[in-house]
Amino acid sequence: MSESGDQPAPAERLAKIMARHGLCSRREAEQWIRDGRVAVNGHKVMTPAFNVAASDEVTVDGAPLAPKRATRIWLYHKPAGLVVTEHDPEGRPTVFEKLAGEGLPRVLSVGRLDINTEGLLLLTNDGGLKRVLELPVTGWLRRYRVRAHGTVTQAQLDALKAGIEIEGIKYGSIEATLERVQGSNVWLLVGLREGKNREVKNVLGALGLEVNRLIRVSFGPFQLGDMPIGAVEVVRSR
Repeated sequence: MSESGDQPAPAERLAKIMARHGLCSRREAEQWIRDGRVAVNGHKVMTPAFNVAASDEVTVDGAPLAPKRATRIWLYHKPAGLVVTEHDPEGRPTVFEKLAGEGLPRVLSVGRLDINTEGLLLLTNDGGLKRVLELPVTGWLRRYRVRAHGTVTQAQLDALKAGIEIEGIKYGSIEATLERVQGSNVWLLVGLREGKNREVKNVLGALGLEVNRLIRVSFGPFQLGDMPIGAVEVVRSR
């Protein structure tokens, strides 16, 4: 023990350490370990259920882990037409290809947006933080501006606060406000916490609306504001 009374850092799961170094997500790290790509102190590790201490030397594909960088978060105004994945089997353009020229370190997305959904996407260099922010228990409110074809009343939207079940899938409470009518379209502000796959489109579709534009404007405390499409901004530490 040191004079200050500090205790040695406790051992942690190998995949968690890899994610914290921004090398990959925790799930990816677990797969890399199973694939035999990771060694600790020169010995290959084949199970993710393996703890390492700060003094252990971890290598991936024979290369040591880079020093852990300070945790950072970036806001990205995602354009429509980009897939939020590193490698798309269909060959569609991806967010990470678009970001390659922005001078960022290797980053991970916090959650996903559909290919045609625009707006705020959070990026981080810390796989551990990514996992925490994606957990359902975090429950951050996501707000979307939605343009949809059709008609709807505020009373119908208010009923969504009680949740709705569609084709056997239960959706939790949704806050929705009718902002304006524009020709045959309506503009809505929709807030939800679960973020299930295609939730906004499915729920509004059950009300007879066809979503034709979807823009995420906030994720928890983070706001899209007036960021230009395609812009990236680092979040100041606080």
